[in-house]
Amino acid sequence: MPASPSTARAINDRLALRLMQQQGPLTAGQLKQLTGLSRPTVADLVDRLTAAGLIAVVGEAGEQRRGPNAKLYGIVADRAHLAALDVRTEGVSVIVSDLLGRVLAEASVPIGDDTGTGPAVEQAVALVERAAKEAGTRGAPPRESGRAWGRLHTVGIGAPGLIDPASGELRDSTGLPAWHRRLVAALTERLPEARVIVENETNLAALAEQREGAARDRDTFVLLWLGHGTGAAVILDGWLRRGASGGTGEIGFLPVPGTNGLPSATDCAGGFHSLAGAAAIERLAADHGVTAPRTGPGPWAAQLVGAAIRGAAGGPGGGGADVPPGGGAAPPPAGDPADGGAGDDRFLDALADRLAIGVASVAAVLDPGCVVLGGEIGQAGGAALAARVEERVRRMSPLVTEVRPSSLGGGAVLRGALLTARDRAQDELFAPPER
Repeated sequence: MPASPSTARAINDRLALRLMQQQGPLTAGQLKQLTGLSRPTVADLVDRLTAAGLIAVVGEAGEQRRGPNAKLYGIVADRAHLAALDVRTEGVSVIVSDLLGRVLAEASVPIGDDTGTGPAVEQAVALVERAAKEAGTRGAPPRESGRAWGRLHTVGIGAPGLIDPASGELRDSTGLPAWHRRLVAALTERLPEARVIVENETNLAALAEQREGAARDRDTFVLLWLGHGTGAAVILDGWLRRGASGGTGEIGFLPVPGTNGLPSATDCAGGFHSLAGAAAIERLAADHGVTAPRTGPGPWAAQLVGAAIRGAAGGPGGGGADVPPGGGAAPPPAGDPADGGAGDDRFLDALADRLAIGVASVAAVLDPGCVVLGGEIGQAGGAALAARVEERVRRMSPLVTEVRPSSLGGGAVLRGALLTARDRAQDELFAPPER
C-alpha cells in the first residue's frame, strides 16, 4: 500500500535531516543527488524544514559557476539542547550539547556515601540546571517567531541497576543509593518541558562503542564493563537486548569458580563481580606487589592495571611504587627489583585468567564473535590485556571470539546517554508539522 502524501513528506524530511547531520551542510542539488528525490520535491522539503526552524542557510557552495552560488543548508543546532548524565555511586557528571553533539557545557560533582538522599538529589539536579544555564548563555540565538531557542529538550541518564522494560524506570536495587531513583523524578519535576529518559549505564556504553568506539564495524558484540562494578551489554544484529526483566548482562551475579561462595538475589558477592570488580582487582594487584598513585575519580584498579601494562612492557611499572596519596593500606613489598616486570606480568596473567571466565561464559551462550573490554579498566588494559584474555578464551572455547579494548573507557556512558538523548529528540523534532 503506497504511503500517504503526509507520510511520504515526513519520510523525506527525516532522510534529508539525517543526511545533513551525517555529512554537514548540503545544497539542494546535493540533497537531490543523495536522496534520489525530484527537484520539486527537494525544493518543497527545504521550504518546509526552513519554515519549521530545523534548517537554515549557513553559506554558499564553493564551486564557481554562472549565476549565484548554490545555498548551503544546515541543521539549526541550537534549535534544542540535550543533556547527558552519568550517575555513579560516588557522584554525577553532566554534559550539555546542541543537536549536532557540540558540547556546550560540562560539569561534575562528588556525592559522598554520608550524603542524605534529599541533599544528594538536590546537588545532582542543581548541577544539571547550572550546566543547562551555562550552555544557554553561549551564543544561543534570541527567540524568533515565538520559539524558545536553546531550551533543554531531552535529558539522557545512565545509571547502574536494572531498568524496567515496561515502564522504562530505574528499579529499586539493593546496594544502590536511594537518591538514584529519586533523581529521575526530581529532574522530571524541575524540568517539566524536558523529556527525561534513563538507561542502564553498561547498555549506554555499548551503544557508544558501537557508534563511535571499538565496535563500529560490528552489529553483534558484547561489552564487558569493567569499572567499580561489572556488567555486560548485548548487541545482537544491531539491536540492544534487555531481556524479559531488563536484566540481560547482569554478569556480576554469574556463579564462577574461584570465589568463596555463590551470589544471592540481593548480593553479587560470590559471582563474577568477586573476581573482576574494582575492589577484587585491587586486592589481586596487592598480592603481586603492584601499586600506583591514586589519582582522579575513577577506580584505582584502572590505574593499577595501567601501571602493570607499562611495567610488563619495560616502562615504569607498578611494583614497588609509593603508597597512593589518596590513602589506603600500604601494599606488600614488591618482589626483587631484579625481576623487572615479572610481578606485573604475573598480575596481568592472573587478571586475564579471571576475565576469560566471564568472556568464555558469554561466548558459550551467545557466540557474539566479539567482546569489548569496556570501562576504565578495560581501556587501561588496552590491547595487551585484551590479547591475553583472547588467548585464554581460545583455549577454553571452540567458538572464535575476538577480544578488543574499549576506545572510550569510562566516558562511554556519557557519550551513550548523549547519543540516546539526541536520537529521542530527533524522533520528535525531525518530524515537523504539516504546513
